[in-house]
Amino acid sequence: MPAASDPSSGLPSLPRTWRPMGVRIAVIGFGVMLFVVCAAAWFGFPQDVRDRFNILQRITLLVLGGGFVTIGWALGRARVTAEMGALVVVNGFRRRRLAWQEVLAIHLPPGAPWATLDLADGTTLSAMAFQGSDGKVARDGVRQVRALIDRADARDN
Repeated sequence: MPAASDPSSGLPSLPRTWRPMGVRIAVIGFGVMLFVVCAAAWFGFPQDVRDRFNILQRITLLVLGGGFVTIGWALGRARVTAEMGALVVVNGFRRRRLAWQEVLAIHLPPGAPWATLDLADGTTLSAMAFQGSDGKVARDGVRQVRALIDRADARDN
């Protein structure tokens, strides 16, 4: 068996957390740019134009900004944490703690937006911490999780 396919060769020390790199950079970068553009536009308006905004319009702008922040926060908090007894998957606002026996496999096919976990109950679960756009970093993370799944499977047998 080649060294690259040896399950023990890619085992990370536990606990280990993986996060998407590109998504976090995009959320922070575009968030800062959007804030700067909106602030520049607001302060670029003459005072009489700013005074024409009523309280409901101002509240609407704040709610929209809050919505953008909430969506960015949800996208940026995606992570997968491998612990001794479980795999913890956080996608957006949902957190799932899976015992190693519940996780059968992990896949990140070429062109897929993110990795998926095959679960023992026949369902799948997205693992948005491994974004296809992150390239080698995501593929390496998937290999490490796969090695941990294989090790847990070997311990059970």
